[in-house]
Amino acid sequence: MTERERALSFDAVADQYDEARPGYPPALFDAIEELTGRPLSGSRVIDVGAGTGIATRLLRARGALVTAVEPGPEMAARLHRAAPGVPLVRGLGDALPLADGCADLVTYAQSWHWTDPAHSVPEALRVLRLGGALALWWNISDDDVPWIAAQDERIRQWAGDVHHGAHSASGRARNLPAAMERAERRITWTRRVPLDTHLANLGSHSVFRLHGEQAAADFLADERTRLLGHFPDGTVEEAYAVELTVSLRVPSALDERIGRAHYSSHDEFY
Repeated sequence: MTERERALSFDAVADQYDEARPGYPPALFDAIEELTGRPLSGSRVIDVGAGTGIATRLLRARGALVTAVEPGPEMAARLHRAAPGVPLVRGLGDALPLADGCADLVTYAQSWHWTDPAHSVPEALRVLRLGGALALWWNISDDDVPWIAAQDERIRQWAGDVHHGAHSASGRARNLPAAMERAERRITWTRRVPLDTHLANLGSHSVFRLHGEQAAADFLADERTRLLGHFPDGTVEEAYAVELTVSLRVPSALDERIGRAHYSSHDEFY
């Protein structure tokens, strides 16, 4: 299975993904504003690999003028139902169907690792205005918490060579050009959810899709038993660290080859 096919595998669990996946803490968006030097309110934002719109909706709540880009039809449909007023473009980060210089900020929430940086970096630079910024972030389960570290090790042993979620993916931010000014932040946060939600969150990750429904069900049943030993009341406190990288769009040779066109929203999905 190619990386693109693996990314599109989330379509089969779009509702589960939207209902169980964690959001992002307000401190993340505070950090983006600080590092870009611009408020989100009124900013033209392109949220690439938007999925069901978890980050899209939070950006919009901060006042951003968001356009979502998502290749998966079921994920896009879920996003449109949840946020019908958000312009939604079917497309990939490696070939954005958007005009040059149309964005103040391009965001990849939990999705940069599905792209080929040889294509997605030039595309991000193309759609960003001068002085704009590219923001990449991942929710990483906080392995400083013992029960999370133990669970992650069980998943790694069960999954074999297939990496689990974004634990190995956040390093892909290092593929950004050295010439791009960048800053990084790590923001820790927690959420309390029912055990069923925690298990549904795990099951929505691509590694479980790849191993088949029965194998995933067996693993998650074992996890339920183990976790009830830690959380007998059935409420799990998940701990996360959001790893954020923000890179600024500075003048480059690219600007000699492309014009600065105005934004035009097209190919919207309804």
